[in-house]
Amino acid sequence: MDTKHYEVIIVGGGISGSALFYELARYTDAKSICMLEKYEDLATLNSKGTSNSQTIHVGDIETNYTLEKAHVTKRTAKMIEKFCLQRGLQDKIMFAHQKMALGVGEKEVEFIKNRYHEFKELFPYLELWDKEKIREVEPKLVYADKEQTKDRPEPIVAMGTQSEYTTVDFGAMTKELAKAAQEEEKVTDIFFNAEVEDIEKIGDKYKLTTTSGSVFTADFVVVNAGAHSLFLAHKMGYGKHMGSLSMAGSFYITSGEFLNGKVYMVQNPKLPFAALHGDPDILCDGKTRFGPTALALPVLERYKGLKSLGQCLKTMNIDGNILKIFWDLLKDSEIRNYVFKNFLFEIPGINKGLFVQDARKIVPSLSVEDIEYAKGFGGVRPQVLDKDKQKLMLGEASINPGGGILFNMTPSPGATSCLGNAERDIAVVAEHLNLTFDTEKFLSELTDKE
Repeated sequence: MDTKHYEVIIVGGGISGSALFYELARYTDAKSICMLEKYEDLATLNSKGTSNSQTIHVGDIETNYTLEKAHVTKRTAKMIEKFCLQRGLQDKIMFAHQKMALGVGEKEVEFIKNRYHEFKELFPYLELWDKEKIREVEPKLVYADKEQTKDRPEPIVAMGTQSEYTTVDFGAMTKELAKAAQEEEKVTDIFFNAEVEDIEKIGDKYKLTTTSGSVFTADFVVVNAGAHSLFLAHKMGYGKHMGSLSMAGSFYITSGEFLNGKVYMVQNPKLPFAALHGDPDILCDGKTRFGPTALALPVLERYKGLKSLGQCLKTMNIDGNILKIFWDLLKDSEIRNYVFKNFLFEIPGINKGLFVQDARKIVPSLSVEDIEYAKGFGGVRPQVLDKDKQKLMLGEASINPGGGILFNMTPSPGATSCLGNAERDIAVVAEHLNLTFDTEKFLSELTDKE
């Protein structure tokens, strides 16, 4: 069997892999780049439009973001917008909706007001909306009844905008990135049904063997395969100080349109990304999706059977340190109650009634009859566990052992950060392979003036 050789091989055909594929092709002088995808198409897992909230996470309404983090996410989110505009994808896969962070109750109202004043300089378009303005733009947030005759009892306020791009079909964008890469005049190959089973370093090159027996070699390898990145790293002896906890997110969807735009809630600092939000779904005729829930599942992939069960247990890398992390999390009553409640959200017969109680914080008049469990929606995000520090690592994690290989684990907001993360990785690839990265072209095309 012939062995195909490339300067760079990317393992994983989700949006992170495709973003790097595109940037290497367009902004570097790499001559041959390959992307290996284990399934029959790109973006069949977490990048798929039904697996995520379709949100461009800018940092303006994400209340778990610090001002420092928002500076970073604003820059990377702008890259998403710039790419889509450059390719004429607005109103095709990228859309403008209104969006807001909603505060309910006196404590959250004060929090939103303070946050608005803190973040207004970074996001000049943000507005502070009182109850009457919210009644105008999102009436279902104000009224306690479907007849809209009675206001909810709690004070509410929101910070938001009606003028920005907010929503992307990241699955479609994955394919657009790959398509754009293959328009460049160099070797840009994509192989489907090419699940990488082993990566072996031989001299100064890497040999990749797929489950079908195909063999590829590369001067540099970047593994952008979600939770499988850590699984493959462990097989090579890297990242042994890490384990992975697979968190599955589910959604509920309404029978009709309930919201005009995205409504995010104030996050609990102990449970970032845990607060429910409501989103008009661009793949379901604008029906509103509420979620996500959060449930630990012993698989690396959702809706793909139990094939990854054994891989998940290996990737958890269980020992006394991992068990201590679980114990420290569960001994906190807020976290423990949250975990138990989200387990109940998955049980038919009682799930809808329990979920509606939480979702009424967004739409007070929501009823059990208004929603259905969104079957087939949601994905699995790897949450990295640091055994040395005995703590859960929130956000993205990357393993760079040197020698020409990288492993990336990108939980939410990995889709929003994909082009920025690719820029970071290209710096490592370019240095190792002595490639030229056209920084001026990259900055002019994908960022605002810095």
